[in-house]
Parts: sequence; structure tokens; C-alpha cells
Amino acid sequence: MKFITRRYKRLKIRNIKLAVLAALISLFFFPSLTFFEPTGDNSFTIFLNGQAVGVIASVSDSEWLLREARRRIAIDSEELILMDSEVTYEGDELLWGEVDENEQVVDNMTEVLRSSVRQTKLRSYTVKINEYMVNLASKEEVTALLQAAVDKYDMEGKYEVGISPDIERELSVLTPQVQAREALALDETATVMNVTAGIDTVVSDLFASVEPAVEKDFGDYDLGLISINYGDTVEVVEAYLAEEELTDVNDAIREITKEQEKNEIYEVVSGDTLSEIAIKVNIPMDKIIEMNEGLEDEHSIIHIGEELVITVPEPALTVERSEELYIEEDYEEEIIYVDNDDWFTTQMRTLQEPSAGHRRIIAVTNYRNDTVVSREIIKEEITYQAVPKIVERGTKIPPTYIKPLSGGRLSSGFGRRNAPTRGASSNHKGLDWATPVGTAIVASATGTVVKAGWGSGYGYVVYINHADGRQTRYAHLSKVLVSVGQTVTQGERIALSGNTGVSSGPHVHLEILINGSQVNPLQYLD
Repeated sequence: MKFITRRYKRLKIRNIKLAVLAALISLFFFPSLTFFEPTGDNSFTIFLNGQAVGVIASVSDSEWLLREARRRIAIDSEELILMDSEVTYEGDELLWGEVDENEQVVDNMTEVLRSSVRQTKLRSYTVKINEYMVNLASKEEVTALLQAAVDKYDMEGKYEVGISPDIERELSVLTPQVQAREALALDETATVMNVTAGIDTVVSDLFASVEPAVEKDFGDYDLGLISINYGDTVEVVEAYLAEEELTDVNDAIREITKEQEKNEIYEVVSGDTLSEIAIKVNIPMDKIIEMNEGLEDEHSIIHIGEELVITVPEPALTVERSEELYIEEDYEEEIIYVDNDDWFTTQMRTLQEPSAGHRRIIAVTNYRNDTVVSREIIKEEITYQAVPKIVERGTKIPPTYIKPLSGGRLSSGFGRRNAPTRGASSNHKGLDWATPVGTAIVASATGTVVKAGWGSGYGYVVYINHADGRQTRYAHLSKVLVSVGQTVTQGERIALSGNTGVSSGPHVHLEILINGSQVNPLQYLD
């Protein structure tokens, strides 16, 4: 019995030793076998998008494992790849457990992510020109687009477009520059030639101080395009976009180079009429009237400084350029004005008739697209001299004219009409406002009464002469309130409206005469 007991003890001790030895061997030869203490879940099966990808010892390891898997997918592409990546876990509490190698878990994650790609967005570029925007696939396409706008006017290919980062902007914004190809070529050799250039500059300055400057002849000028740039702000921004959001570069080129209608403002200057403005801006007069609510017809009054909306065809991207041109042309001298302080500004007289001269010139002409903006003559040779026109003009501001009544309805305009009643003229020489009998009629401008009384077919009338030589006439009155020789001021009551003479109803008739001839009062009333 004692023998059995001693033998059992020896076996038990030997088994314990063997167990310890086995544990030490497993730790040395099998590092992936981990002994877990019973402190809750200590083995975690990780799932990615519902698929098991490995067993890990710590949940926190999953974050960097997933990042590494994403990096492997993105490292070989400049595209923005969108994919599903939902990570879940199942935990177990084990005494003994085996975890997967990190490399294997990452490989499994990478495989799952590749099959979970939802959308691939391409690195692309958004070009913004004022309100116009277009998305292109590459920098090369952006350059081609912007170069096309320049090439439209640069027939000789002197200028090249480049795009570079805008260091003053926080976002990834690129800015285009238009540079002369010749200047770019010089930049490439600038380092080699720095010393030589310095010596040449010193020598050139020395000879310039000794030799007098010689005026250039016509053949000494390099004619053609001398500068070109964009007239609009152009921004290029990097973006990630789906393929269907991109525009074909050839379509984009057609879009920015074709002419489109743009609204611009024309400011009325002295001497302008609607017909003259239509000729200046090359737009039909009826279209100008249609675009401006304040204009009713070709007889509408326009004032100096008034702004009119005009539509001008322009491309989406404006190009401004300067060209040096040789021109032979007839020319006219500017008008010479002689001021007369005793005359009104409406009065003028030609003292000398003009005649054109002829010259040849070198001029720097500035364009906005195809429109000439300005011209500077840098060399001129007169073939024969022009004779200027000399005009004497008044400086006094003429009187203004106002509507002769408050309210009323314009019932008959100036010019041809169907006679409203027997005996009335079909060529109406004034304006009629329908208004009840007894409405106050006022002087349209300050002046002197030259007739007040009965005027045959006009019924009761009042005629007033004004300081600028014009005369106003008021007809079909019911009562006259002034007398001949009386001076009246603008807005002063002179009569009451009526229905006298040849009349089809209660109204007042107004005429304005210049040099004895009736004109359309609407062109002179404020």
C-alpha cells in the first residue's frame, strides 16, 4: 500500500513537470499560442462587412489593420475609392487560444474590401470662369482648353498657357498664366547666360550713353500680336468626381470659344440718339427698345448719363490682346468748338467745313475678343493734312419743358392719324390729353405770352415764346387766364381745359415749335 502511494506521488510530480515543460516548449516554439487568463472576453473573431477575416487578441488592433488594408488598395491609384467597411466582433473567454498573424488578417481584409468597392471617383479638375464651370479629367485637358481660347487669336503660336499652384490660397487652386514661348525659351538658358548678359548690359548702356537714339522707321517694327491674356478670372480646382460628371475636352473648347449673348451697359453721351446708338453697338434699334423697359418707341427721350442695357455676343472666356499694326487710312481732325456764352447749348453754327486727310501709322490696338477697345498711335506719317471742322456753340443751359397738366390720358400722339372728328387734321402736330373741362393748364416752361384768345379751329388758345427760341401752344381751352405780353413761369396756371374749336371731347392740345415748325413734344418734355 505504501509502495502504491509512493508510486502515485512520483507519477503526479512527473506529470506536473511534464505539463510545465510542455508549456515552456509551446511558448518557445508556438508564439501564436497564447495563454489567456480568465478575465472576460480575451479572443475576438473580427468580421468585415459580415465576413470573418481573422482572430485577434485585442479589439484596438482592428483599427490599424483596417487602415493598412485600405492603404494597400489605394497605394497604386490616384483615384478616390469609396467602399463599405463595417467592422464587427465576436468575443470568447478561453484558457488556450490561437490568434491569426497580422499579415494574414490584413490580406483577408484587403480581399473583402476589393469586393466592397461602391464607387471610384477620379482625380479631376474644375475650371471656373465667372459663372461658367466645367469638369475635366486631367491637367493636360485643362491646358488644352485654356490654350484653345488663346489660339483663337494667336495665329502664329507665339504664346503658351501653363497652370501652377496658387501659393496664396489654402485650397488646392491652380492659376493659369499666358507666356510668350520666346520668353520661356530664354528662361531655360538664363542661368548659363547670366554672366554674359551682365557684360552685354554694361556694354549696351555704355554705347547708349554715347550714341543718340534713332527714330525707328516703319520697317523696324515687329508687327503682330505683342501681348495676350484672359479678361476674366480663371480658377482651376482639384476635385474627385465620378466619370459621368466630366465633360469631353472638345465639347468644353467649343463651349468657351463660341460667341454667346451677354448683357452690357451703354451710357448715353451728349449727341446720342437711339438710332446712333444702334449703329455704334451694331444692334437693331427695335431690339434695344425691347431690352429697356423705359423705352416705348423710337421717339422715346434719352438723357445724358442714362444707362441702357445692350446685348453683345461674347465667348464664355474673354481674351484681351494687343496688336502692333501698320495702317494706311483717311482720317479726320477733331472738331474745334468756339464757345458763345450768349447762346443756349441747343444752338450751334458751323464756321468751317472739314475735309479728310490721309496718313500711314503704326498703332498699338487693344482688343477685347474681337472688339477694338482703344488704339495708341506710336508712329505717324501724314500724306496730306486733314482740315478740322470748326463749330460755334452755345454754353447756356436751355429751359426745360414739363407736361402742361396733372393727370390726363394721352389720347392722340404726334404724326399721322385717323381724324377723330370732321374738320380735324390727319397729320396731328401736337399731343392731346383727355381731361375733364376746367382742369388747370400750366406753362410748360418760363416765357412771354404772345397770343391769348380765340384761335379758330383751335378754339381758345395761349401761345408762349421761350428764351431758347421755341414756342409752346395750348389749344381747345375753356378759359384763358393770362394776357398778351405777360411773363409766366414754368408751372404757373395759364388756362383751363375745355372742348372749344374742332374737338371730339374735353382735352388739351400741346404743340412745341422750333423755328416755326412743330416737333414731337415727347422728345422735349421732362
